[in-house]
Amino acid sequence: MNPDDVVLNFTPGTLMILNVVLGLIMLGIALDTTPEDFKVVARKPKPFVIAILAQLVVLPAVTFGLTLILPIPPSMALGMILVACCPPGNISQVLTHRSGGNVALSVSMTAVGNLIYIFTLPLSLAFWGSLHPTARTLLETVELNPWQMLLEIFLIIGLPFLAGLALRAKFPAFAAKVQPFVKWFSLIALLGFIVGALVGNWTYFVAFLGIIIVVVTIHDAVALAIGYGTAVAGGLGTRERKAVTFEVGIRNAGLGLGIVFAFFGGLGGMAIVAGWWGIWDIVAGLILATLWGRHTKKRTGSATGDASRHARAVGAGATGTDAGAPASGASAAAGAPASGDSAATGAPASGDSAAAGAPASGDSAATRDSAPPAADDLGGEA
Repeated sequence: MNPDDVVLNFTPGTLMILNVVLGLIMLGIALDTTPEDFKVVARKPKPFVIAILAQLVVLPAVTFGLTLILPIPPSMALGMILVACCPPGNISQVLTHRSGGNVALSVSMTAVGNLIYIFTLPLSLAFWGSLHPTARTLLETVELNPWQMLLEIFLIIGLPFLAGLALRAKFPAFAAKVQPFVKWFSLIALLGFIVGALVGNWTYFVAFLGIIIVVVTIHDAVALAIGYGTAVAGGLGTRERKAVTFEVGIRNAGLGLGIVFAFFGGLGGMAIVAGWWGIWDIVAGLILATLWGRHTKKRTGSATGDASRHARAVGAGATGTDAGAPASGASAAAGAPASGDSAATGAPASGDSAAAGAPASGDSAATRDSAPPAADDLGGEA
């Protein structure tokens, strides 16, 4: 059985459900986004520039090289290229928080990055796909129109994102209350959709299970390594390295799956790659984030990787006095512990507390609104 000849079972109703779920994901991201998040990028653009170059240039280029090395059929090669061209997934903020990374930076990168990808995804897919010696025939078969895809992507993720920004600006209290629900409901709904799609095409999935697991595992590991490597090469601090690693390594494969159904007729190799990516990158990301946070805490005494800041925080707690502003912490006030990006208020950043075992009742948007981020939240070195 050749995956290039397989077409997955789906209906127009199935595609509509997926588009609604993807729209909810973008709505959840926008409800957690404030003008301050965009100002973060303007004030300290270095981490963002490193992350966006890694995502737009390095990841697709390395992925293209992988498709030439790995013995895979054209549809799987094009599926890998498609995933590499997709925007970052919002689960990256959860993983950044869990690992002790810079959540404020992650929120900013995800918000700005998704806006950029509305325009770059179709162009990047058309560019890299047309260069591939075998996969380009698939693009010619479907007569892919990048501008039509751009319009489709704008309707799926652009409009919900703009609607979320408007809702957040007009009704901030309501947005803060519903954001955690929208965020987690959309994530669970997406996972449910992907699992349902795989179960509905179980015969095909089992037939290609071995090669899919190998290909996606390698590709995902390479994506995470690119994020970390570019952050290290750019001289970013520990917390920023974690944020960039997950921003580059976690892709919105659900959007990729929607594109496969909408423009490639549910082509088997592409759909199975995108579907399994949507599951595996969350599993691998959670494992890495948990181990990374524990390792950093064991080595430095703080999950953020700043031992001196941790020591000052402990000293402040023992004496009941202010230990002074941390050298590079996200908690510039009151010597508060730096395990969260909003330690001054004790609220977990960007609603990601559920992954860390903290209450999931909201995010730290109020903190971001009330005071500018400290140096470390803007990308300073740890």
